[in-house]
Formats: sequence, C-alpha cells, structure tokens
Amino acid sequence: MRINSRIGYTTICFLVVLTCSFAMSGCSHTDKASAAKQGTTHTIKNKGSDTMVNLAQAWAEMYTGVSSTALVEVSGGGSGTGVAALINGTVDIANCSRQIKPKELELATQKNSKIPQEFIVGYDALAVYVHQDTPINKITITQLAEIYGEDGTISKWSDLGISHNNCPSDEIIRISRQSNSGTYFYFREALLGKSSDFGLGSLDLHGSKDVVEVIGRTPCAIGYSGMGYATPHVKMLEVATAPGEPYYAPNLKNVLDKTYPIARPLYMYSLGEPMGEVKAYLDWILSAEGQKIVEKLGFVPLTGS
Repeated sequence: MRINSRIGYTTICFLVVLTCSFAMSGCSHTDKASAAKQGTTHTIKNKGSDTMVNLAQAWAEMYTGVSSTALVEVSGGGSGTGVAALINGTVDIANCSRQIKPKELELATQKNSKIPQEFIVGYDALAVYVHQDTPINKITITQLAEIYGEDGTISKWSDLGISHNNCPSDEIIRISRQSNSGTYFYFREALLGKSSDFGLGSLDLHGSKDVVEVIGRTPCAIGYSGMGYATPHVKMLEVATAPGEPYYAPNLKNVLDKTYPIARPLYMYSLGEPMGEVKAYLDWILSAEGQKIVEKLGFVPLTGS
C-alpha cells in the first residue's frame, strides 16, 4: 500500500540480497517493474488519505522485501480522492481516515457490481497542535468549536484567557485541511456535529505534514493533524470534551482505552472481497509485522502492542 521509491526499494532489496544469496536473480526496482510488465508480478494500486500516506509508503516499501510477486504503488490526494478512484475501479485499495459514506458505498457497488469491503488497519489520535512557544497546554472541544465554527465566538488568544507574547496581533490563525480530506471531515463532525460547518478565513492545506510544518513556523496558529506528524517545533494539547471534564493527551494508551475524545480508526477499502495478491497484502498489514510499522510511524496498532 506504499509508493515504492527507487531509493527505499533499493535499500530493502540490498538487505534481502545480503540475507539470501548474492548469486540469486536481481532484486532491483527495475527488475521487479520488468517482471510486472511480463505478467509475473502483480501491481497493487493504492490511493487516498494524506494522513495515511507515510504509513502506506512504509508498508509498501517493507512488503517489497516480503513478497516476490507484488509491487505496491501508493499515492495520496485525500480520502475523497481514494474513494473516487475506488468507485471508478482504478485502484485496488483506497486509504481513508474516515469511514466511507453510504452514498459512496452505493455508487461503488452500482458501478462495479462489487461491494467495497472495509478493513480497520490501525488508529489515529487527531491531535490539536500549536506552536511550541504558545502558552497553552489544554483545550476543550467546546472551545475548538467556537474557534472553528462558522458562528464561533473565539477569534483571539485573549478570548481563551491567554496572554500570548509571541503573537502581537492576538489573532488565532486557524489552520485546517481541504474539504476532500477525511481528516477535515472527521474533525468538523467531532466539533460541530453533522449540521454545522467551519467558518471562512482558515488556511486550508493539502497534507497532514503541511499543517504541522506551518504551525511550527507560525506562533499565532492552531491546527489539527495526526499525532504521528508531531515535531519539536509544535506541541500537542490535552483535550477535554467540555469544561469541567478531564483532559487527555493524544497517545497510544488514551486512544486504546477510548478516553482521548478525537481518535478514529484508519481504514482501507477493497473493491469487493480481496483476492490473490491484494488479499495477501491486506493480511500482511493486519499481521504482527505490519502492525509494528503502524506503531513505528506514530499511529496506534490494532493490538496496542
């Protein structure tokens, strides 16, 4: 479910050759691509969530050293883009950081005469990020709704009772994602429910990594992204559902025991029951080996181990 970069794949192949026999036939990306053209290797096309793209790439690169018959091609673009490709029958697997919508499920089934199959492949805490120097450590869902909602009443850091010396304007710069993002969809619903929308004026970015990088350079900013994208230049806030409720940090324990209030499953969808190489790949992702990569990339594995 990963995009096989030439560098990443070559590194894996080098290790495989060392542990196997150097005299065996080549393990280069070129050789495998050539085999794919000859029909001896199956290419698995995987597309979707930008939150999951680093994880998907890591899976794909590792799997090339596990399977001699599969080549995994990964691309991002957002959960909506992945689902659209699944509906059009142009991918084997769609990555989603939100659940497929009933209308999307119906369209995919009607167009392809196959019912998309859902696989939960890990979990993610959707963290609320601020610049490392911002003098705040906790926030509530109620406050976030007032910051992001179209009728929100919080637009300045002083509205939160904060004196932010590194933000002379006192303005809260809202960082968000574009509307085809599963992260955008999930965060909006977690804050506002299904009947309200975000207000205008936010800075809407393409990728999860972009959100964290911009916040790390912008002392006045607040935003949301997967907890696996944290850097030393930002901090993740503890979150409570409402004033007076306990606050919880975005971490493995709080996601697994369901106390962190903005946590979600990560999904992969196949078009119909997966078979052959696609099934083998999904089975490997759900195995202990595949789940180790989930935790290594900063997400929460299914077992929590």
